[in-house]
Amino acid sequence: MTRNLIKGLLLATSILGTAGIAQAQDVSLTIESWRNDDLSIWKDKIIPAFEAKNPGIKVTFAPTAPTEYNAALNAKLDAGSAGDLITCRPFDASLELYNKKHLAGLNDLPGMENFSDVAKSAWTTDDGATTFCVPMASVIHGFIYNKDAFDQLGIAVPTTEEEFFAALDKIKADGNYIPMAMGTKDLWEAATMGYQNIGPNYWKGEEGRLALIKGEQRLTDPQWVEPFKALAKWKDYLGDGFEAQTYPDSQNLFTLGRAAIYPAGSWEIGLFNTQAQFKMGAFPPPVKTAGDTCYISDHNDIGIGLNAKSANPEAAKKLLTFIASPEFADIYANSLPGFFSLNSTAVKMQDPLAQEFVYWREKCKPTIRSTYQILSRGTPNLENETWTMSANVINGTDTPEAAAEKLQKGLDSWFKPAK
Repeated sequence: MTRNLIKGLLLATSILGTAGIAQAQDVSLTIESWRNDDLSIWKDKIIPAFEAKNPGIKVTFAPTAPTEYNAALNAKLDAGSAGDLITCRPFDASLELYNKKHLAGLNDLPGMENFSDVAKSAWTTDDGATTFCVPMASVIHGFIYNKDAFDQLGIAVPTTEEEFFAALDKIKADGNYIPMAMGTKDLWEAATMGYQNIGPNYWKGEEGRLALIKGEQRLTDPQWVEPFKALAKWKDYLGDGFEAQTYPDSQNLFTLGRAAIYPAGSWEIGLFNTQAQFKMGAFPPPVKTAGDTCYISDHNDIGIGLNAKSANPEAAKKLLTFIASPEFADIYANSLPGFFSLNSTAVKMQDPLAQEFVYWREKCKPTIRSTYQILSRGTPNLENETWTMSANVINGTDTPEAAAEKLQKGLDSWFKPAK
């Protein structure tokens, strides 16, 4: 062997050796997500906070457009090219990924003790044995209102159903504001901001939801029909042409100051803060009778899991433990007012409207949307059918009783409660 060849081999070996050392020191992690609006929060706040404590781990947040995320993620997972961490949709979509062995179980992850069973429910197997995503945030339902309009009209914040309709009547009689901004064209609005918003006060939150899954209650029972009866009354307060009104139309009507009340998800807070030129407040879904226990839809919205085929599982677990920490909870919840931490450590909200929403947790019992766990796995899909029936009830094309009957019939066609 010539001296030059030996030199060349030694040089090549030393280059490969140093590359190996560099690789051992610097681990790169990629996060898959649909939340492209979160990009700056991860880049400017969350990732620097993590990397400062974990030198040698570099993190990239790589979101996909929300409408393309599920298909793109599934294709990447099947091809083995997905990132190390997978942002998890709630319930069945993520459960399917776990069942296909795309997501790793996280029961032993340090930090998981910071979450309650309700917080973990969206990312836990049906038997309760395995949790496969770290819970990040939930959204809370209620009503956002124009404080200036309420002050002008001398309206107190309603706490009961009777006070709620009296307030709507007063706003309507005055004529300067549409009482409530909501349309039925997009269907989901009627169910999500309507039926699922007010419903828990009737079916008693988790008590009713779990009884439905067990087959102990039916959608034709009074406590499931009554919210439809309340929704049917909304028709008179939604303004002209609400049947053709889209979700962005509703947002605009409220933020432009033309409507006094907006049936809301807390995710609106960030946008409304930038667009509304008036003071806003929020109130939880009014109870049927004064003194009743109040229930709120505090719906698990987003979690994060470990790609079972990640090349860097130990580094990825360090990041997941950070995401399970109170420090992350504080950064995330205050950067995104309206997406509330699911961590058991309470986060003090800097945004006053977000603080109003999160305060309801102290006095009302939380539940998740009734259709999301188990009950929308078949055809017809109960979640999508509830959209249609909620819109039909508000439009007056179906009675509350007929809507409930159709939903139960559809559910009976494929769902058999476990005995």
